[in-house]
Amino acid sequence: MDDSSDAATGPQASTGGESLVTVLVALVANSLLALAKSVAAVVTGSASMVAEAAHSWADTGNEVFLLVAERTGRRPRDDDHPRGYGRSTYIWSLVAAFGLFSAGAVVSIWHGITELSAGKGETSFLVNYVVLGLAFVLEGISFLQASRQVRGAASRWGLHPLRYVTHTSDPTLRAVFFEDFSALIGILLAASAIGLHQLTGEPAFDAFGSIAVGTLLAVVAVFLMRRNMDYLLGVGLSPELRARVLRGLLAHPEIDRITYLHVEYVGPQQLFVVAAVDLVGDDREHDLALRFRRLEADIERDDLIVDAVLTLAPPDEPGLAP
Repeated sequence: MDDSSDAATGPQASTGGESLVTVLVALVANSLLALAKSVAAVVTGSASMVAEAAHSWADTGNEVFLLVAERTGRRPRDDDHPRGYGRSTYIWSLVAAFGLFSAGAVVSIWHGITELSAGKGETSFLVNYVVLGLAFVLEGISFLQASRQVRGAASRWGLHPLRYVTHTSDPTLRAVFFEDFSALIGILLAASAIGLHQLTGEPAFDAFGSIAVGTLLAVVAVFLMRRNMDYLLGVGLSPELRARVLRGLLAHPEIDRITYLHVEYVGPQQLFVVAAVDLVGDDREHDLALRFRRLEADIERDDLIVDAVLTLAPPDEPGLAP
């Protein structure tokens, strides 16, 4: 079970390991591209290539933050953090998104604006085309890995991949997917700007390419920051997902009915559940307390539920229907 509005990722879609692979592939690709684009930017003086280099360096730094997010978010719960460290994933992912905005978008837009009045020409268009072609291939490989993970998770729940990745509670997968997607579009924008410069001899097109790449990065960065803020503040479950959780609890042989249910995200594919239940049978208070503890432990065996708190349902309250 997963997303705030529509999507879910279920126990069988425990994508922690796959998300780590996706981030590592993106990190390797962006590291190589950041070096290549930086060299090309120095050699040619292209404003659009400077923007692309800033984009790749920002993405490289972001992947490091996302790796930290994956690592810290998997730490087991302890006495100080009874519901685990899953929310730290959203914190580090928020830092990564802000890095994309500041190191990528702001630098690209500012450089493009300054280059509008400079009017500098390039020394080699061929170098730019070769580097951008290589970048498109490497970014495409990384994007295919992210897309494969998105399609696999989305298909398990009958959702459109774009709808799934937009609402998934896995921030690292969302970040890599949209960063790679924006990288491919950015390469096309940069290539078009450089091509127009070559065809017309007007360097302003190159500067406008840098501004366009920066604007694209800003839009993606703001979107990623807002999604991580949503999960940090707490997002409500969709009616479908809440009904899924309720059906799962009612399917337990010891639970007769449920009069209250609260479910919230405490990390990627990690839920905290509070429920008022009426158990099967008529135990004494002491025995009932022990049954509650055993039942909570049993519910927490679900890969998604990291903490469950049960309380006794009042006899005069109606039971919830999934």
